[in-house]
Amino acid sequence: MYASREDIGYDFGEDSKVGSKPAKRNPNIDGGWAWMIVLSSFLVHILIMGSQMALGILNMEWLEEFNQSRGLTAWVSSLSMGITLIVGPFIGLFISMCGCRMTAIIGGVLNALGWILSAYASSVHYLFLTFGVTAGIGSGMVYLPAVVMVGQYFQKRRALAQGLSTTGTGFGTFLMTALLKYLCSEFGWRNAMFIQGAISLNLCVCGALMRPLPPKDLREKYVVRSDSEENRAKAQSHSTETIKSNGVLGEEPEKKEEAANEEVPVSVQHAEIGGKSGSGRSMYGLRLFKTVSQLTVTVRKGFALWYSSYFGAASLFTNRVFVAFIIWALFAYSSFVIPFIHLPEIVKQYNLSRQDNVFPLTSIIAIVHIFGKVILGIVSDLPCISTWNVFLMANFTLVTCILTLPLMQTYVGLAVVCALIGFSSGYFSLMPVVTEDLVGTKHLANAYGIIICANGISALFGPPFAGWIYDITQKYDFSFYIAGLLYMVGIIFLLIQPCIQMKQPREKPTEEAQV
Repeated sequence: MYASREDIGYDFGEDSKVGSKPAKRNPNIDGGWAWMIVLSSFLVHILIMGSQMALGILNMEWLEEFNQSRGLTAWVSSLSMGITLIVGPFIGLFISMCGCRMTAIIGGVLNALGWILSAYASSVHYLFLTFGVTAGIGSGMVYLPAVVMVGQYFQKRRALAQGLSTTGTGFGTFLMTALLKYLCSEFGWRNAMFIQGAISLNLCVCGALMRPLPPKDLREKYVVRSDSEENRAKAQSHSTETIKSNGVLGEEPEKKEEAANEEVPVSVQHAEIGGKSGSGRSMYGLRLFKTVSQLTVTVRKGFALWYSSYFGAASLFTNRVFVAFIIWALFAYSSFVIPFIHLPEIVKQYNLSRQDNVFPLTSIIAIVHIFGKVILGIVSDLPCISTWNVFLMANFTLVTCILTLPLMQTYVGLAVVCALIGFSSGYFSLMPVVTEDLVGTKHLANAYGIIICANGISALFGPPFAGWIYDITQKYDFSFYIAGLLYMVGIIFLLIQPCIQMKQPREKPTEEAQV
């Protein structure tokens, strides 16, 4: 649903030294295999974000099956949604050591396993572990690499590529809602989850398509980007840093091999020479020990790179507006997620199931959301329009819709409000731009990772809170009212901070926002 480091070109490290320009450009950057990466990311958004936004269908089935409170049952969906976003920074550790391709394939298997094991659930608490935690972590392990790879393969057309890939969320919500409804009605919810688990194995195929760029091409790409974003004098003052290929430590082969050999105990190398005359069993053990030693070095370097990337930006929290932005994120995303989880049951209570079966309200939100992201992005790019103002207006529209939704008890009224929710929530495409304006390009990746984690926490607690309010009042009205009021508090935090002069032209990425 996010740009989630979309439009950022997120990477796990710093640029290498700025040297001579590459002799020949890799045809796969901004073309060729890069479009297969976009297709892979598009399918990942369909299978992960789309299925998560359709969990309201399964939520009703779980309520009938286990006869638990709505607050407790909603934890299943919220755990899956929240963990997918919260684990993003920690998945970066796997990417820095294993690469995007391997991380995504493992995540696809883990996600499918979570769906399949959930088909045998005997209680809601069982679903917490299998679907909420297992499938949630698997989703995060596929989702982040899908975003990172698009940023690596595109330089000039990155915005277009990320925009195309993220439209998979809207299409996925529409398709998965219809699919889960059909599977639940024809085969029951248990078999539906088993089939969905089999479908989720296609995430492994998406991961296999994430072919890593050669270190040389990735270095050249970052050199060109560095030249366009910073002056060469400043760039040349930086020391030579580690270069990445699909998130793996990708130093030059000679240097990497030398460093690894230096780290391996000298005694191991001497023992290997002496072991040539020994038995095959001793030789095998020696090689295994050397492999483990080199793996330990790689893990240590990957952890150091990951730690410095995410926890080396403490200065961000001295920016009062950024702190207010985090507080806003803690309240905002839950107001968007709650309708997806609880709308199917609200429709059932209002006896509107017949109309909703023709065109589900959640599908209306998803389809209009696609157009909202595109239109709001175009409007915010106009030279006479401030991105910050567009962002705030979209937020005010969304919070108004959340507060108005309980007043609508007809299908037409609910459909209109849901369409406005879908359109105004298109501000997600502006979040990377707003974040960059707040903290500058240098801290963009770290800052946006923090915002995504805050939204994950919001998604984690929002739906259960709404269900808990229903258990007390026997109405969903107060759930939306309280969520809307908390959302308004987050917006107020943004407004009470000093006025921000946002960047006007997008063609000057080197200028940082004046806070």
